[in-house]
Amino acid sequence: MAIPRRLAAAVVAVVALASVAAVAGEVFFQEKFDDGWEDRWVKSEWKKEDKTAGEWNHTSGKWYGDADDKGIQTSEDYRFYAISAKYPEFRNKDKTLVLQFSVKHEQKLDCGGGYVKLLGGDVDQKKFGGETPYSIMFGPDICGYATKKVHAILTKNGKNHLIKKDVPCETDQLTHVYTLILRPDAKYSILIDNTEKQTGSIYDDWDILPPKKKRDPEAKKPEDWDDKEYIPDPEDEKPEGYDDIPKEITDPDATKPEDWDDEEDGEWTAPTIPNPEYKGPWKQKTLKNPNYKGKWKAPLIPNPDYKDDPYIYAFDSLNHIGIELWQVKSGTLFDNILITDDPEYAKKFAEETWAKHKDAEKTAFDEAEKKRLEEESANSKIDDSDDDASDDEDEADDDKADVVAEQTKDSGDVKPQDIKVSADEKPKSSKDDSSDAKKDEL
Repeated sequence: MAIPRRLAAAVVAVVALASVAAVAGEVFFQEKFDDGWEDRWVKSEWKKEDKTAGEWNHTSGKWYGDADDKGIQTSEDYRFYAISAKYPEFRNKDKTLVLQFSVKHEQKLDCGGGYVKLLGGDVDQKKFGGETPYSIMFGPDICGYATKKVHAILTKNGKNHLIKKDVPCETDQLTHVYTLILRPDAKYSILIDNTEKQTGSIYDDWDILPPKKKRDPEAKKPEDWDDKEYIPDPEDEKPEGYDDIPKEITDPDATKPEDWDDEEDGEWTAPTIPNPEYKGPWKQKTLKNPNYKGKWKAPLIPNPDYKDDPYIYAFDSLNHIGIELWQVKSGTLFDNILITDDPEYAKKFAEETWAKHKDAEKTAFDEAEKKRLEEESANSKIDDSDDDASDDEDEADDDKADVVAEQTKDSGDVKPQDIKVSADEKPKSSKDDSSDAKKDEL
């Protein structure tokens, strides 16, 4: 008996998921935005009342490696976007957490985000928006020349903590894969296109916990603490008469001009010049202070506010993934979202999706760019031709005016008003014409 098409697809999906689970540990969420994706995602009504909510398009974009490999793309400029999907709740205590997705900025993004959020607890997906609390926010953020980095924000105790290290993001118009890995030993990794870009300790690279030690607020600098690095040289004394050295002296080479008349010009005084002996105000030399102890700092003491958190990497509830953006210029496309506990599976998933099509996508992009530049060049030539034609018309009009003016000048018995010309060929009367007219009247 033939298996119905939908049932066959479901069987394949179950088999595929079972094989993934066997090989890859746990896959908590995986989305390739194939058929039925709208049943898994909820479009938020946030910002709909003020008509600034943007629409998502299900598309492979303008250039791609596979036309059937589609994602969701922002489609309207100056709009807010919010969409989310729910999955079975889990906690990553004693587990590795991997969040991975691909994003493409076809619009050559100059200011905007390309990040996703993991949320936990009760989430009203219809109201999901910018104020909705989240546990993790991860992905690229671009704005002008100053901001071109990967955001990695971990929310602990109701406060969002941004990674302190600068992780540059990709800024071209092609698809790139972003991966965040949080491990049970509190180590993390950030990968772009399956290549590690940053790694370290969550303890060190986020200010989630207060410092283990702090400066003693009760400590005071000892009275005998010498923090002067240099002191005056006691053996350096100001030379006798130093303050009597003038800044300027009379120019010894100056002579009174021969045509100088004391009665008319006054008594002649030789000009002054800078005194080469004058060295400026005297300053006593300094030397290294033998008693210098350095700049005083209060000693460190254990911070009573510090409390270790062995589960700094963990979140008790994760059951939603959301995309929430404001875009001045639309065109950002998300695809191949994955939440798992297996970094190796995430790497293979990226290879089978993004890596498989990246070369063909680059070729398609290059062809689209070539066509765009050719069209711009052709339009530029048309504009130049229109400008040249306009210049030719202006020159022709000038020539007509010159001819009419010359005819008027040569016809002494013909008055200017007797010459029939168009409005834009109207000649100007010369002074001679005016004189002749007056003679005729006389």
